[in-house]
Amino acid sequence: MKLKNLKKKMRRLEKRLQEGPSKLAKLKRKMEAMATAEAEKARKKSAARHRGAHKPFKSLTPILKKPEAKPVAAKKQVAAKKVKRKLNLSPERRAQLAAAMKARWAAKRAAAEANPQGNSTNQGSTTGRPQAS
Repeated sequence: MKLKNLKKKMRRLEKRLQEGPSKLAKLKRKMEAMATAEAEKARKKSAARHRGAHKPFKSLTPILKKPEAKPVAAKKQVAAKKVKRKLNLSPERRAQLAAAMKARWAAKRAAAEANPQGNSTNQGSTTGRPQAS
């Protein structure tokens, strides 16, 4: 180890030893302040409980009512609703993806027109539907 590094380490150690007692005293003061604050909070809470003792008891649970019969169609609509994820895309990337999808759809339409007997396997495609842009 070089002499310069050794001197630097010794200087740092001496500084840390000098700061130690003051840091410890500061932390002790902080701990005492927090303890007194918690005791004060508990005292206030206890006093508030005693003041509220003459009030009638109020149930924490709500009064249960008979559940109303809901139509089955309403339940199906809720179940069918799909939550869409919001993609964090930059406008450039969004435009790039849109262009790629449009190219894919165009290729799919061209393939469907070139091969009309294969349409039965491609029933779920977007052919014949207007594009959403």
